[in-house]
Amino acid sequence: MHVVHDGPRHAPALVLIHRSGAAGTFWSPVVPALAEHHHVIRVDLPGCGQSPPAPSYEVPRQADRVAALLDDLGLRHVTVVGHSSGGYVATSLAERRPGLVGSLALISTGPSTGALLPEPPILRFLLGPPLGPLLWTRRSDARIRSAIDATAARPVDLPDDLVRDVQRITYRAFRAVLRCYGAYLAERSVPERLAALGVPVLVIFGDADPRWDPSSARQYDAVPGARVEMVPGVGHLPVFEAPQATGGLLLDFVAAGRDAGGPVAPKG
Repeated sequence: MHVVHDGPRHAPALVLIHRSGAAGTFWSPVVPALAEHHHVIRVDLPGCGQSPPAPSYEVPRQADRVAALLDDLGLRHVTVVGHSSGGYVATSLAERRPGLVGSLALISTGPSTGALLPEPPILRFLLGPPLGPLLWTRRSDARIRSAIDATAARPVDLPDDLVRDVQRITYRAFRAVLRCYGAYLAERSVPERLAALGVPVLVIFGDADPRWDPSSARQYDAVPGARVEMVPGVGHLPVFEAPQATGGLLLDFVAAGRDAGGPVAPKG
């Protein structure tokens, strides 16, 4: 997997996992604040950004790839942050490797299949058959920006490198990723999975999210000790729509975990 490191390597690690149809560059607005006192690790999941396609996009297989990376870095008890469907990979990582994940933060991660709202027309137009495969290969930068912006509640400024990374994703890989994420969520809801793990959880949700019913964030109240934060006037992209507030919530969460003996720096 393509990986980008920011901040001091000896500092507590923060692993950032992007949503489907994005890449590690998605996190750019919050990285400067996070990297001041943390080792920030951004991955491009298989088939996304600068990472090559994979034989399987099943969520547990993606989680295993992230786990292998963290093992190679000698990390343990890290804080893992997932945006949207990236939260499923983060959750699966905690399920499969409980000693590796010390805490979880989920941003705009839909809790269950029933919480999904109708897809914006531009996304249905781009993704659905029979025109989807043809239109995908002809996506302009402007169309990509419009598709991403359609999930926000306010105008967002997307960096050029993120748009370039999205251009690299193939239609076949993207559709396969969506199917696998859907299967993971249909098997068992995220709150149900998290309740069995016993790790500290932060949930950040925009109260104007057009992809997932904002009220569904309260489903995470079923997770013992979970902290649910609603960001007013924000849609599906808190990282871009409210980077200062989102970064502040993440930093507070990590600090609280560290005070309680949570995530630590690399071994050795």
